[in-house]
Amino acid sequence: METRRILLVEDESQTRSVVEAYLEREGYWVSSVGDGRAALEAFGAHRFDAVILDLNLPMVSGEDVCRRIRDVSDVPIIMLTAKGAEEERIAGLDLGADDYLVKPFSPRELVARVRALLRRAHTGSEPQRARLEYGPLEIDVAGHKVFLRDREIDLTASEYRLLTTLSRYPGRVYSRMELVEKVLGYDFEGYERAIDSHVKNLRAKLGDDPREPSFIHTVFGVGYRFEPPVESS
Repeated sequence: METRRILLVEDESQTRSVVEAYLEREGYWVSSVGDGRAALEAFGAHRFDAVILDLNLPMVSGEDVCRRIRDVSDVPIIMLTAKGAEEERIAGLDLGADDYLVKPFSPRELVARVRALLRRAHTGSEPQRARLEYGPLEIDVAGHKVFLRDREIDLTASEYRLLTTLSRYPGRVYSRMELVEKVLGYDFEGYERAIDSHVKNLRAKLGDDPREPSFIHTVFGVGYRFEPPVESS
């Protein structure tokens, strides 16, 4: 199996060394840097399977690094930060992060989250049809692409997994915790709001044109379901 490559961006040298040691012990190839400018240079020079990104960085902020990576890649991103307020966590997810870990954190938990994200990004736990088509929406599962009225939609890895999970079984209602497990790869208390954030971003990307139908519906008190558009006669 090919060694997974991780970009670790952390300005605290001690934290960076500890996390790097834990990741390498798990068999990952790690490139670690201490500022945002070096992070962007490393990302441009190498192919990575996941990014661990501190928000409080010199040179270029973690928010800007995340934004610029998302402009060109759907690589899974885990944010590390001392900012623990719910609004700040949601803001990080809105930037395109797939997961969020508040300092101080357990290196073992971080490694488990990396493992879960990589598992979700590179494998599928359910049999998949090669293509899903719902009116103007087309999901090329084999090609990992999504099109709306023949225009490709740029989704993050988590947004793509969320859409494919919901769309495989139209009409089925998924609880937030079910989606946390299927999309993020683990069951962690408090991460229902992460799903809400991903749903909000996904709806925005699928509904830029007010003429477009709504595909993802909220079931209040429960979760979400996918409904294909009703074709007019």
